Amino acid sequence: MKPLNKLCLIAASLLMLGTGSAMAATIAPVKANNVVLVHGSWADGSSWTDVITRLQAAGLHVTAVQNPLTSVADDVAATNRVLDQQDGPTVLVGHSYAGTVVSDAGANPKVSSLVYVAARAPDANEDFVALSAKYPSMPVRAGVVEHDGWLTLNQDAFLKYFAADVPHDKAMALFAVQQPITKTLFSGRTVNAAWHTKPSWYAVSSQDQTINPDLERFLAKRMNANTIELPSSHLSLVSHSKEIADLILEASGRQP
Repeated sequence: MKPLNKLCLIAASLLMLGTGSAMAATIAPVKANNVVLVHGSWADGSSWTDVITRLQAAGLHVTAVQNPLTSVADDVAATNRVLDQQDGPTVLVGHSYAGTVVSDAGANPKVSSLVYVAARAPDANEDFVALSAKYPSMPVRAGVVEHDGWLTLNQDAFLKYFAADVPHDKAMALFAVQQPITKTLFSGRTVNAAWHTKPSWYAVSSQDQTINPDLERFLAKRMNANTIELPSSHLSLVSHSKEIADLILEASGRQP
């Protein structure tokens, strides 16, 4: 190979490595028939119910993971067990804390695209607690209660801050099924950051009082995600289930 051609090839390779996230957003999604939904902290798989029914009506095969919420590694393992059962390309979706899980589990070869819903999106081995500390804390923290090393949200914080725009009866049902998390859960780090190489979508909740909306905007921009912004509380998957389902459909290579 001539020296000039070799230098051009090296330069092109470096350019591709440096723009991995940009490439992830611009590549058209692979058509996927499967969707795996991962719930966040202080929730369980039922938080996806309204999204599930919409996606099933569109003909997609949908599975909601039930995270143990004991560690990042445990939740990634639970998600990978579900992914391994899928029969082809799969859209992997995470809400809130589960953005950490899908960023790591998204390296699974079954995953064709990623969707983040008001979610964390750490880089590999990133100290996300330190990153979050750069933004003003949100009022939901005042309602965190510890029991024997496990954390829950009290009812006032759950209704007022976590599920602020969810109808009262539905919010109370979600409060009843909330799952406690280990006190060390949020400090866990990931091995992978699949958003560098997989096409990604992000739904920002502009009225979020759990994760700072400006942090969400930063994360979406950093991964160069296809981004929408909803006038929603943290639980946009409940209060704006149509918009979230439409975003997932887009990530599956289908028209909403």
